Parts: sequence; structure tokens; C-alpha cells
Amino acid sequence: MRKYLLLFIIAVFAMSCSKKVEVKGKISGGSPLERIEFIEASGVATLPLINIGINKDGTFAGSFEAPKSGMYVMSYGGKQNLIYLKGGQKLEIAGNGMTFPSEYTITGDAKNNNDFFTATQKYLSTYAQKVNMNELMAKDEKTFLKGIEKVQADINKNIEENVQKFNPDNEIVQWKKNDLSSTLLTILNQYEMSHKQMGNPSFKVTKAFTDFENKLQENKEVMVKENPYYRQYLLGKMSPDFQKYAQANSAGKTDITTSELFTEYLKKNQKDLSQTTKDYLLAFVMAQSDIHPGSPEKTIEKIKKIIDTDIKDATIKEDLKKIQFAINGFKIGEQAPDASLIKADGKSYSLSSNKGKPYMMMFYASWNPYIGEASIPVLKEVINFYKSKMNFVFINVDDTKDQFVKTSNSLMKGITGTNVYGEGGLNSDIAKKYGVYGFKLPCFIVVDKDGKIASKPFFNLGDPELVTVLDKQTGLSAPKVNPNVQLQPGSGMDPAAAGQQAPQQQANPQPSQTK
Repeated sequence: MRKYLLLFIIAVFAMSCSKKVEVKGKISGGSPLERIEFIEASGVATLPLINIGINKDGTFAGSFEAPKSGMYVMSYGGKQNLIYLKGGQKLEIAGNGMTFPSEYTITGDAKNNNDFFTATQKYLSTYAQKVNMNELMAKDEKTFLKGIEKVQADINKNIEENVQKFNPDNEIVQWKKNDLSSTLLTILNQYEMSHKQMGNPSFKVTKAFTDFENKLQENKEVMVKENPYYRQYLLGKMSPDFQKYAQANSAGKTDITTSELFTEYLKKNQKDLSQTTKDYLLAFVMAQSDIHPGSPEKTIEKIKKIIDTDIKDATIKEDLKKIQFAINGFKIGEQAPDASLIKADGKSYSLSSNKGKPYMMMFYASWNPYIGEASIPVLKEVINFYKSKMNFVFINVDDTKDQFVKTSNSLMKGITGTNVYGEGGLNSDIAKKYGVYGFKLPCFIVVDKDGKIASKPFFNLGDPELVTVLDKQTGLSAPKVNPNVQLQPGSGMDPAAAGQQAPQQQANPQPSQTK
């Protein structure tokens, strides 16, 4: 009896510790060319956790490991919305292709939490129309604070009413209150900054103002972990001081990065911040400023060093490395990893079979219409010119082998090269090893005759740099191509598609983030 009791306890414990979320549902009028992605909203490296295909009848199903309980971004058809998820949950989502994910209904384990969240969000939309924030911002400080306190009281009242109505978990209720605090803090900072900019640079807020500000941040260690909007608030508070620091310490340094400057600024000027806060803010700035497809090799190496030496949190460190690899790929000269691949006839295929001759890999999937419309015509010209000196491998990452066979027989018909499939699509061995996500398709990587990486990932066959790489590997000299001729893939290499704002090189650590 004790043995079975022990097994029962172990089983219950395993279930309670599970991070897997199982999701299924139906989008009426949904398109098989669109995909559903889930992204951790509170993370610093917002890569998709799963990319789920839509069947012809609008149904979909999938499962993924949720790093933690909290808010996740659910994206479909270029639109996004938030959803609260916990590990171990099973949920079913329903929506309409015209309005999903802006509008959706949920049944299953996540229903109560998300019904609560949806109700509070609807209230905010209505309430925001009743408050003239511009008028309130123009008032004297006492009147302004009184108005903000009323806003806080009204929204908190609605939160409590919806707690009684939906009986959500305490975690999402606290998240909602912290989210409100982050929004109010941002408004307070805007008030202070606007009054300084209205011809009174010496303007200072009173103790009552700072006391209210501090009260809103009583849960700051939790807020910085869970709420990107709170991180943005902190960066906004630091922005004027950092601007002065950056100007004083970047003079004459043409290759210094924002991340380097901000790292030193935190060490010298923000010693009172916790290490956790420093890690999140530095990660936020790095992801916005210096991790992007156009980063030169020198910048990539600098960022790697900062991640290794200055980020202390192991999860943040790992996440930053993941997104840097997803965006920038392998270092040129590294050995190209082999992976499990199969041909249409079921026979296995090894990338190493190309050794002795350079080759170019193309990752693609049937659900990206831009590949057929824009890439294939140019690909044919590229192959016809270089095929005598190099090989071409077309790696399909569709959801099933049957779909791969259909796609390769139609899309790649008559094109010189080897058609292979990564079993599992975007969850395949090769997709993981090469950091391939939906937003990176199509993706082209050149490997030299010794099996070493010879190029960064390319997403445009008309890129002059790609032509230079191909010429170098083959000894041929191709006619120069106007890069504007090749249409950029709509989902290709856009960090925003993974929940990331497109980074820009800047000295102001105040990234714009859509909330």
C-alpha cells in the first residue's frame, strides 16, 4: 500500500511541476498560410516557443514548454494579443479569422484567468476614453496626483469586482495590479519630464510625488522580472542621465556600442540597483540596440563578451545567447553541424556528403507565400550560374513529411539541387541547430568545401554580400544584381515578428515598446 501511495505522490508532484502547455482550437475562416505562435511576454529574448499550423478546416493543435507561469504573446496573421498561461494546462481556443487574436474565447484550465484578464482589459479600453490625460498632465502637481490616485482607485475597484466574478488565480491578479502600477509610473515620469521641457529645466517634484512613486514600486523586484513596461519606465527615468554619460564617454570612439556604454553606466552611476534589475535592463538595451541582422562581426563579439561577463542571471544569459544566435547565426569558419534529414523516398541524407564542394542551404516552408512569389525566380538564376561549382540543398521545414513531398514536387520542381526534410519542421533537429524560426524563412546559408560556415544567414538572394560570398566560394564572377529587385520576405528576419521591436543603433536606452 505504501508503495502505491508513493507512486501516487510522485505522479501528482510530476504533474504539478510540468511546464508543458497543450493547446488546441479552431479559427473559423482561418488560413493554412497563417501560423499561430506563442512567445513569453516577460522574457528578454522573445523567440517563438512554438509555431502551429492551421488546418484547412481552421483547427490547430500543439504543445510547448512554458518557461514560467505568466503572460504570453499569441500571434496570428500579423496581429498579437496577450494570454495568461501556466505550465501543465490544457486549453482550447476559439476565434474568427477576421478578428483573431484580438478577440478569442477560451475553455479548459486557462478559462478563469483569461476571462478575468479580458474583462479588465475591456474596462481599461472604455475607461481610457473617459479620462482626458492631456488635460490632467497640464495641471499643477497636487491636482495631477489627485487625478492619478482616482484613476488607480477606479481600476483597482474594477479588478476586485472581476476577481469576485471570475475567481482567477492570485498570480494573475497580482500581475494585473503590478501592470497598473507600471502604467501609472510611466505617466508620472511623463508628467515630470514634460514640465521640465516646458521652459523650466529646474522643475522638481515634491515629496508627495516621490512617495507615491515609491509606493507604486513596492514590488519592484517582481515587476522588473515580469513586466517589460516597468523596465521601460526605469530606462526612461535614467535616459537624461545616460544621455549625458554617453556623450561624455563616446567622444572620438566611432565603434563603441550602446550596450558597452550602458554596461559601464550601470556600474558607475547605478550602484544601488539590484543585480537582477541591472541584468534585465542591460538585456533589454542589448536586444533593442545591438542585436540585429546588420551587426558587424566586431559588434557581435562585443555583445557575446558582455553577455558572458556582465549578465549574472543564468536564464537571461541563456536567452540572450539564443536570440543572438537566431539573429546573427554561426561565426564564419565554424564547422557546419550535421543533422537528421530525409529525402522524399525516405532515405536519410547527410550534409557532410557535400564535403569537397561548397554548397548553399535554403530553409523554406510551404506556408510562406513569399518564397514562391519572390525567392524561387531569383533562386533559379543563382543556381543556373553557380551549379557547376557548388551544390544546393533545399531543406523543408513543413509540419509533415507528406506536406514536404507535395511542396518539393511543386515548388522545387525542375530546380537543380537536393530536396530534403527536417522531421518535425520548425521543431526538427536541423532547425534547432541552425536557429531557424518562422520569421527567418526563407533563409540561405553558404558552407565551404571543408564543411565550414562561409556566410552569415541571408534572407534576400539579391543581397550583394551574398553574391560576393558565392563568387569567392566558386571562383566565378556573377553579374551584379540590384538588391531592390528581390522582394524582401514578409516574415523573413523581422525581430518584431518574434515579439521584439526592430533594434536601432542608439545612445538612448529607452526602447519604444508597444503595449
